[in-house]
Amino acid sequence: MSSTVRLRHLSEELVRLRRAAGLTVEEVTSKLNKSMGWLTYMENNKWVKANIKNITALLDLYEVTGRQREEILELARAATQKDWWLAYRDIFPIKLPGFEAAATTIRTFEALLVPGLLQTRDYAAAVAQGRRVFTPPVIARQVEARLTRQKIFDRENPPEFWALIDEAALLRSVGGPGVMRQQIEHLVDMATRPNITIQVVPLTAGAHAAMTGGFMILEFGNDRDAPLVYVEGVTRTQFMEKPEDVQSYTLTFEHVVTSALPPDESAARLAELRNHHP
Repeated sequence: MSSTVRLRHLSEELVRLRRAAGLTVEEVTSKLNKSMGWLTYMENNKWVKANIKNITALLDLYEVTGRQREEILELARAATQKDWWLAYRDIFPIKLPGFEAAATTIRTFEALLVPGLLQTRDYAAAVAQGRRVFTPPVIARQVEARLTRQKIFDRENPPEFWALIDEAALLRSVGGPGVMRQQIEHLVDMATRPNITIQVVPLTAGAHAAMTGGFMILEFGNDRDAPLVYVEGVTRTQFMEKPEDVQSYTLTFEHVVTSALPPDESAARLAELRNHHP
């Protein structure tokens, strides 16, 4: 289990324990002489690392003892482990690779570019360069971080990955013809893996359900960890966990599937698109 998921569990436990103690956020922060944001930061899973001293103070206030107390403290200690993505907190939201590492199923739609988990090194570098705000060292770090994320496909039990890619993203010459040919060949190769499905949404499909942009749905294969949606923007990213939000994006994904070419036809279309970049 990644530290990202452990922190999510820890936040849920802190909310449950506070409510069991019959206390409000205001009462807790007042009794501990803390600001309102101190507790909501933890309960809303905004933290990067668990502070054992703070967790202990809350457990004392909530009168949590015995085995339950030790289990919470063990969860907090485990959540402090240093996962590889902590070194790249300046590059991307560090929760994303943590959730990807824990996911059993990942579904994604992209309208303008190849999904990050399927990008080649040269394509990823060209995307970063295209933003025109990064120095070469930062671009290199971004590419390495992205390629390291992709190692989830090489583990013993890789996630089921289902990507819908708008044809417009595959027609765009990112990095030049050679880079695009290599990128499309990589998609063809990845699509042969039993856990990966790639479908192309052809231009001839016209308007479809996800015209507003890309998103990722992550599921974790158990009742405790609810699925969530990840949406990336220019200046900020967003994780959505409300069931109604997840359901809306799930329905959108399903609608886009009906606009996409079946996997076998998508493979043939990818072969054609490879020749589009002479």
